[in-house]
Amino acid sequence: MRGGEKVIEALCRLYPDADIFTHVYVPEKTSAALRAHRIATSFISRLPWAPKFYQRYLPLMPLALEQLDLRGYDLIISSESGPAKGIIPPPGSLHICYCHSPMRYIWNMFHEYRDRAGFVTRLIMPLLAHYIRNWDAISASRVDYFVANSQTVAARIRRYYRRDAEVIFPPVDVDAFDRLPSDKIGDFHLMAGELVRYKRPELAVEAFNASGEKLVVIGGGEMLAHLRKIAKPNVTIMGPQPFSVLKDHYARCRALIFPGEEDFGIVPVEAMASGRPVIAYGRGGATETVIDGVTGVFFAEQTSDAIRDAVSRLDGLTLDSEAIAAHARNFSSALFEERMRAHVARLMKAEAEADLGRG
Repeated sequence: MRGGEKVIEALCRLYPDADIFTHVYVPEKTSAALRAHRIATSFISRLPWAPKFYQRYLPLMPLALEQLDLRGYDLIISSESGPAKGIIPPPGSLHICYCHSPMRYIWNMFHEYRDRAGFVTRLIMPLLAHYIRNWDAISASRVDYFVANSQTVAARIRRYYRRDAEVIFPPVDVDAFDRLPSDKIGDFHLMAGELVRYKRPELAVEAFNASGEKLVVIGGGEMLAHLRKIAKPNVTIMGPQPFSVLKDHYARCRALIFPGEEDFGIVPVEAMASGRPVIAYGRGGATETVIDGVTGVFFAEQTSDAIRDAVSRLDGLTLDSEAIAAHARNFSSALFEERMRAHVARLMKAEAEADLGRG
């Protein structure tokens, strides 16, 4: 249950009778809100070890998506940072794609992913990516309208698909977080989220290894073991934690460290909802949610030295935690639902009027 699944939850609140189509469904890892809907899976779910290794079946996903039978639906909303939009919409339906990003590993971050892959993957990745890339570009024509989760992603949609996109920020449950008085704030900085290579978590650990200040890291992922190996005693690597622990650390940290370039980035908004400032790399979605000098500060280069400089710069500022939390409310779940409902209604009305005109 990460950001993409939270978007599906919000869409299900908008459309309580909606059916859900997906490649793999693991009920015990899915929220009750989603389990309340009819969920259909593609043939990927029946392949060996699919619940754990579904990403390795990427080459088969175009075929699997095209076999999903969507006859009878007048509205289809695909939510994707992979190939979900590649379904075949039936005649007369309206297909809206809520795009978290065109697939990073074949488009804007292809070379980074390839450089960090194992030997065999590096050999086959160019051919596989070429096949998926061509299919992905063609499948964009099956979408009637794109909605992007940030201006950053809208720019990628224009570049790779040559399509415009409405921007509607994804839902963040900003009311789920607490703000504490200044005398309750701890003496540590926080890094939270999935610990994967493109998020560059090692930069934060290296920065605090060098400074000697306290850093707490919450999250799991492929880099967890490596970070535990390189962390000095002042850096605490907690691994995955329940929401209650994450929420407590958001509220008590001096600031959140956000070293990666994200499509949107829910974690900084959650920290700001707790009244805490954000120290973020000044590219990608963070530039649309963090206000430099008001709700946090940016650093211009992805280096540990730049992070240390940004920590020092933030220490010299006096920021208003109430103003930070108020800014986070611009990204609430309620606003997402309000904007998405209105946008879909406008598009359906326009399509109905166009059909009448053609008739």
